[in-house]
Amino acid sequence: MNCAVILLLISRCFTWSSALYTPERAASKKLKYLLEPPVSADVTGQRGDNVTLPCIIRTKPSHYKVKWTKIEPEKVGPENIIMISNAHAFKPYGHLGQRASLRKAHAMDASLHLGRLELEDEGTYRCELVNGIEDESVAITLRIEGVVFPYQSKDGRYRFNYQEAKEACAAQDGTLATYSQLYRAWTEGLDWCNAGWLHDGTVHYPIIHPRPVCGGELPSGIRSYGPKDKNNDRFDAFCFTSQISGSVFYIAGAFSFEQAGHTCKNQGAEMALVGQLYAAWHFHNFDQCDGGWLKDGSVRFPISNPRERCGGIPEAGVRSFGFPDKNTHVYGVYCYS
Repeated sequence: MNCAVILLLISRCFTWSSALYTPERAASKKLKYLLEPPVSADVTGQRGDNVTLPCIIRTKPSHYKVKWTKIEPEKVGPENIIMISNAHAFKPYGHLGQRASLRKAHAMDASLHLGRLELEDEGTYRCELVNGIEDESVAITLRIEGVVFPYQSKDGRYRFNYQEAKEACAAQDGTLATYSQLYRAWTEGLDWCNAGWLHDGTVHYPIIHPRPVCGGELPSGIRSYGPKDKNNDRFDAFCFTSQISGSVFYIAGAFSFEQAGHTCKNQGAEMALVGQLYAAWHFHNFDQCDGGWLKDGSVRFPISNPRERCGGIPEAGVRSFGFPDKNTHVYGVYCYS
């Protein structure tokens, strides 16, 4: 079969998740009320998990409140408050507040418990103790374990404006990746020659092996186009996804796209999304040397154990046959239930 097999070299991004602590104060100012945290601490953070962001009070002032917020530098408008509490009560705010509570492991514990983690929860959180005109805080960066994957329109290369890229990722069980997520994917092997939108509206592409068609003789790294016009400029997308609650499985056959959908439905399932296939490959080492239809009309297959007869490419990854004619009766189907 003379099909162009594209290796999507997606790194096993976030083989662990962590909460990194950065005291928000001048280097010379000692924390008076909050316990200075360690340099780092490991926190599990897959989608759907429950995590705790530590914040410990060392000395309680007579009157105080603790305010938890999520720091969003690119957001215009009011800060994203999650919860405000004092010694007697607490009040949650917004979408995050609905899934948040105080751990209260002891009298000095102001740690925030977040339930049912979502992809968008990754970021930096601030625990701030307010005592009249005095306040001090620590910042905690929550990282969610997941995988970054490039995504392209069925109509070809560079067809998405920013909003369309965001919607394309969401349709494939993902969200636009952050620069940090793309960077970590690059450090673990992601090499991709097409530029794509990121969550902050900038455009980049990661290169491990420099070559003439990918920036010439520039050294390896994250190539950046910087911020672009979100309405008029068009690129591909870098999406991020995490653990899935269901499972992906393959059904062999020679189906058209429509037949593939019926085949999954007969099994009480639906056609898998691209992000779901990547999650199965990344978290469960899903390995299937057969091209199969996905819900977006593309045909792909996941390889965890590279071998010659399965694309002949030495790296693990998700291979793609692109978007074949939907009337083609050649491929099986990947289902999700």
